[in-house]
Amino acid sequence: MTTLLPHKFGPYGGQFVPETLMPALIELEREFVSARNDPAFNAEFDKLMASFVGRPTPLTYAKRLSEKLGGAQIYLKREDLAHTGAHKINNALGQALLVKRMGKKRIVAETGAGQHGVASATAAALLGLECVVYMGSVDIARQEPNVFRMKLLGAEVRPVESGTKTLKDAINEAIRDWVTNVRDTHYLLGSALGPHPYPTIVREFQSVIGREAREQMLMDAGRLPDTVIACVGGGSNAIGVFSGFVNDESVELIGVEAGGSGIASGKHAARFGDAEKARVGVIHGTRTYVLQDEDGQIAETHSVSAGLDYAAVGPEHAMLRDNERAFYTSATDEEALSAFQMLCHTEGIIPALESSHAVAEVIKKAPTMRKDQVILVNLSGRGDKDLNTVIKEIGNW
Repeated sequence: MTTLLPHKFGPYGGQFVPETLMPALIELEREFVSARNDPAFNAEFDKLMASFVGRPTPLTYAKRLSEKLGGAQIYLKREDLAHTGAHKINNALGQALLVKRMGKKRIVAETGAGQHGVASATAAALLGLECVVYMGSVDIARQEPNVFRMKLLGAEVRPVESGTKTLKDAINEAIRDWVTNVRDTHYLLGSALGPHPYPTIVREFQSVIGREAREQMLMDAGRLPDTVIACVGGGSNAIGVFSGFVNDESVELIGVEAGGSGIASGKHAARFGDAEKARVGVIHGTRTYVLQDEDGQIAETHSVSAGLDYAAVGPEHAMLRDNERAFYTSATDEEALSAFQMLCHTEGIIPALESSHAVAEVIKKAPTMRKDQVILVNLSGRGDKDLNTVIKEIGNW
C-alpha cells in the first residue's frame, strides 16, 4: 500500500485502535492518497471550496486594533467568513467527498463547540449522507444555537451523559458507534487528532488556510508575517495556518491553549502549560501530550470555550513543540472574554471564544513588537454561537 506519510510525527501519533477498525483506516488512507492524485476529485473539491464554502476567505488588516495596542501591525485571516462560520467546513467537506468515493452512506461526528457538528451536517446534507453527531450534554447546553442548526440540516444530535459530558466523552461515543457500524459508516473526525491517517488528512484539508494566508500576506502586506498566532484545542485551525509558514524559519509560530481559571487552579485545558499534569500518553487512538491525574487517568478540563475544552493535543503540535518550531502559551477565560470584547469594539468583528484566545495572545504580544513588524492571527470562527455564554459570563449590558 502506498502511504502518504509515516504513521508518526516523531514519537507521536500512530494507530492505537481495536483490530476491528484497522481495515477502515487502511481503506481511508488508500482512498485519500488516491484522491489527492485524482484531478477529478481535486477539481470537485476546489469548485466546492469556491462556490459553496466561499474561499478564499479574506485577509483583514486590523487597523484600529493595531493602533490601540501600539506595536505590531495585525492582520486577521477570516475563517469566520467561511460558510457555516468557521474553518471546520474545509475538513468536513473534504472527508465527506472521501465518504462518497468509498461508497459509504453514513457519517458519525463529534463536536464540542458545535462548529464541526454543523460543518459535518452541512456536508452531509449537500452530498446526501446520513449524519449522527455526538455532543456532550454540557456542550449542548452552552451551544444551543449550533444544536438547532445541526437539526435543521437534517443531522441527529445524540447527547452524551458520560464522564465530563464534554468533547472527550463525545469522541468516545462516536468511536463506539464507528466500531459497531464500521462497514457502512465513516467517522468524520473534526480535529488533527486520532489514529493515523486522521492527523495528516485533517492537516491537508485545512492547509488551504495557510496557503491562502501566505499568498495574501505577500500581496497585501508585501511580506511574510513575523508571527503567526492561532488557538489550539485539538489543533486543526492552527496546524492549517501553520502549514503555510512552517518552512519559513523567520516566521514565529504560536499556539494558544485554554488557560481556563489559571494553570494553578487546575481548571484549564493547557496540555503544554501544566508541567504536573501534562504527560505523554495515548488517547483516542493517538500518542501525544495528555492531561492526566496522578493515577494516569484523563484529567478533567475546563474552558469557557467548548472547542478548546479537551485533555489532549494533536500529535503534530507535540512534535512542533519538541522541535521548538512552534511555541505554545495559554490565555485564561478572563483574558479571552476581554479579547472578545476588544475585537468587537475596535474592528466590528464578533469572534468565537476559541479565536478570542488567539486574540488574547495578540493583545499581550503586539505591544512588545515594533510598528514595522507584522502579526497574523487566524480568526478560526465567528462568535454567534457563543453569545449565550458571553452574556452569562460578562452580563447582559
